[in-house]
Amino acid sequence: MPDVTCVGVLVADVIVRPVDRWPQPGGLILVDRVELHSGGLAHTTGVALAKLGVPTAVVGRVGADRLGAFLVDVLREHGIEVYVHQDAGTSTSATVVAVASGGDRSFLHMPGANARLVPEDVPETLLADSRLVHLGGYFLLPGLDGEPAAALLRRAKALGCGTSLDVAWDAHERWMSALAPCLRYVDVLFGNLDELACVTGRADPAEIAAELRALGAGTVVVKLGEAGAYVDDGTWRGRVPAFSVDVVDTTGAGDAFCAGFLTGYLAGWEAARSTRLGNAVGAMCVTAMGGSTGVGSLEEAQRFADTTPLRP
Repeated sequence: MPDVTCVGVLVADVIVRPVDRWPQPGGLILVDRVELHSGGLAHTTGVALAKLGVPTAVVGRVGADRLGAFLVDVLREHGIEVYVHQDAGTSTSATVVAVASGGDRSFLHMPGANARLVPEDVPETLLADSRLVHLGGYFLLPGLDGEPAAALLRRAKALGCGTSLDVAWDAHERWMSALAPCLRYVDVLFGNLDELACVTGRADPAEIAAELRALGAGTVVVKLGEAGAYVDDGTWRGRVPAFSVDVVDTTGAGDAFCAGFLTGYLAGWEAARSTRLGNAVGAMCVTAMGGSTGVGSLEEAQRFADTTPLRP
């Protein structure tokens, strides 16, 4: 029986490093590493939760191809309950991740089978058995975004299941119009500063969180990258600083952060402590290539947090 069911984006990531400039048409640039990793907001958060010791299920869609089989195999290797449809009529979602020398990333993304994910893919019994359902990749799921996602979250809460939602970049620029139907049904809302600034039209994390809470969201977590994270749960609000590490690849750092935060949240920790664990897991993530490679156990994450200096 899972504590968390992650629903949403599953992606095969082809990570290339370093890419500090793009080749001219017809040109060629040599790189040091090209690696295949599992990724996607739901997949990476699910794997990171499992590595932290949280019983986890993952719901999503992939193609009936080798990349889809790879993503499913990774989930099973981590002891995750798999509810993944393999669609013969489409390809597994894939992203080429170009990582600069300093760790910043650029993306070339193909939605693939993720576009076919619908609320009916999430079994009623799974929602009833889970403590929390986490929707990862909002704005990248055309079969869920908007009212269908709101219905799924409403159904989860009616069954006694908590809810969380992590947004992505909205290439269609719907932002608040697509997210608003969900807010009253979201216990924990995650997003980075750029994303949530576009949602609210505000630039200050405190103002962003206050507006989203006023519209119905429970706890709002604004991910700030090197500056840590700002959290507002209605009883405590403030910024929790990030840890200082040598950055190899920032792919999946935000997803790993969500896993760390939710681990603390489900344990009943107060918001600042949960955010600190989220920052630790996110920092561990960026020390290795791939979205979950650097993530360790809960004990390792707590030791990391106790021994790693904070960024100024």
